[in-house]
Amino acid sequence: MLEYKGVRIAWLGHDTFKISGSGSSSSSGIAIYIDPYKLRKEARDRADILLISHEHFDHLSVEDAKKVVAADRTTVVTTKSCADGMRGVKVKEIKVVKPWDKVDVQGVAVEAVPAYNINKINPDTKKPFHPKDAGMIGFVVTVDGVRIYHAGDTDAIEELRNLSNIDVALLPVSGTYVMTADEAVQAVRMIKPKIAIPMHYGTIVGSEKDAERFKSMVKECDVQILKPVDDY
Repeated sequence: MLEYKGVRIAWLGHDTFKISGSGSSSSSGIAIYIDPYKLRKEARDRADILLISHEHFDHLSVEDAKKVVAADRTTVVTTKSCADGMRGVKVKEIKVVKPWDKVDVQGVAVEAVPAYNINKINPDTKKPFHPKDAGMIGFVVTVDGVRIYHAGDTDAIEELRNLSNIDVALLPVSGTYVMTADEAVQAVRMIKPKIAIPMHYGTIVGSEKDAERFKSMVKECDVQILKPVDDY
């Protein structure tokens, strides 16, 4: 787990993170989960906010969403496709967003950011695994003044240059469906975060070697390779 300026960022494996604040702002104490997948148990600390980047099974997992949400507490921020897929899950509300939308949830600013492929082609369909016109997203969340970017499933797209004042960037490094470790280095140079954390490895494709390669190449910021946590 990483703690940065009082904000705790825990990696739960693959693209799944839990973010929580401990400062004195209105967002303090709020639990945020992103793309829960293959969780080993029910969450002890239920989500105030659940962010889901897109509808692929390793991001929109209804089984795993049910392990973190509370019917009277959780606000979901996601795309229309995911909102449709979440109809069987009891939550407080669902906010549907598209790229560049901004919403405020319980004092947390949530910005939807484009996420798509520019060079990862599905050999069966001959189309990108994550087409630009599908409207899939990543997120920038601001907790206790700390701005955290979760890339979702994307390549190092030009829109990343529009992100500003990012403290922590959560970046995929596995290749195949998302940016490679080398491409994630390019993303760091576009985003200019203070800290980068590699993700999207060790479950479906990629391994810790991809994370280590990414860390070895990044000179512009600190890179933290996290271990998956069990206490959430």
